[in-house]
Amino acid sequence: MEQFEIAVVGGGMVGAAMALGLAKQGRSVAMIEKVTPQAFESSQPMDLRVSAISHRSVDLLTHLDAWSAIEAMRVCPYARLETWEAENCRIRFNAESLHLEQLGYIVENRVIQLGLWQQFPRFDNLKVIEGDGVESLTLDDEGSTIILESGREITATLVVGADGANSRVRQASGIGVTAWDYRQECMLINVETELPQQDITWQWFTPSGPRSFLPLCGNQGSLVWYDSPKRIKQLKNMSHAQLEQEIVEYFPAELGKVSVLQHGSFPLTRRHAQRYYKHGCVLIGDSAHTINPLAGQGVNLGFKDVEALLKAFEDKGVSIEALRRFELERRPDNLLMQTGMDVFYKGFSSTLPPLAFARNALLKVAEYSGPIKEQVLKYAIGLK
Repeated sequence: MEQFEIAVVGGGMVGAAMALGLAKQGRSVAMIEKVTPQAFESSQPMDLRVSAISHRSVDLLTHLDAWSAIEAMRVCPYARLETWEAENCRIRFNAESLHLEQLGYIVENRVIQLGLWQQFPRFDNLKVIEGDGVESLTLDDEGSTIILESGREITATLVVGADGANSRVRQASGIGVTAWDYRQECMLINVETELPQQDITWQWFTPSGPRSFLPLCGNQGSLVWYDSPKRIKQLKNMSHAQLEQEIVEYFPAELGKVSVLQHGSFPLTRRHAQRYYKHGCVLIGDSAHTINPLAGQGVNLGFKDVEALLKAFEDKGVSIEALRRFELERRPDNLLMQTGMDVFYKGFSSTLPPLAFARNALLKVAEYSGPIKEQVLKYAIGLK
């Protein structure tokens, strides 16, 4: 039996950041991850799963000594952001308005994960258990036991659940979730663009769902297509040439000509754990909350969880008081972001003419709102 102060279940972006931060605090940590991320090579195609990384997330990754390793692989800065439904009612954000070089970065999820994993060998107090999954968990405030698929047994004072939306840790703790299905799917399409490297990410709202563009390195980009499950299934069954024709027809002309490289899809579901800690475990990231990916805030919320939990442990030690403080800080912020994205998403889903007129008028007013627009931008990119 191996004993640790803290066991982190899940070694994705958020779990790896948590394990690394705890190791930096000098704690005895085990991190359990069944799937080892594939090593990076510059010749590899871009991954489908990417995230819009905020300035605040960059600050955390820098504190963890991982950002320079991530930058050395692949990141794509963007300086402009636009959102619209009607062409003449766009709201535009620009890094220049805040005297910044960029609003954030589009980065492949695996690259972020690898940048964090590369720091693990520096810490003798961090044990990385890879290629081995969780068979069972016995959680208790006095100490918990994790039995792995290999039969290996781990005990820990606290278990951190960072194992995703279908968290085994959350299920073992008996923490319930509030959840609903948006009845839409999200299709991700990596493309090569005829236009040169763009420094903008944009989102166009249509009656069947949003269409988005995220810039990637070189003449590449990630298209995000929200639609009904039936429509997404139809798109997935098309050849690349057929899909390119659909993109020409259903994306704005400013995208330009594209060549499809690869694509995939996933359903849209919202989940929020009814509490963040119980029976000797605490939940972070997607284990605690999933959000509509409309604004790319999911991983940024997870990194804010990591930041808050590390600070609570620093001030209060690994204790119930620290977990209580963590939940009091993070739950309202996560709920606010979830609700805000839902209001935005559902508000643009209605085809009723009065609502369409009202929301486009609101966007037009927001475009010229000065300080209010600036404050919204600061919050979105993690400066507040």
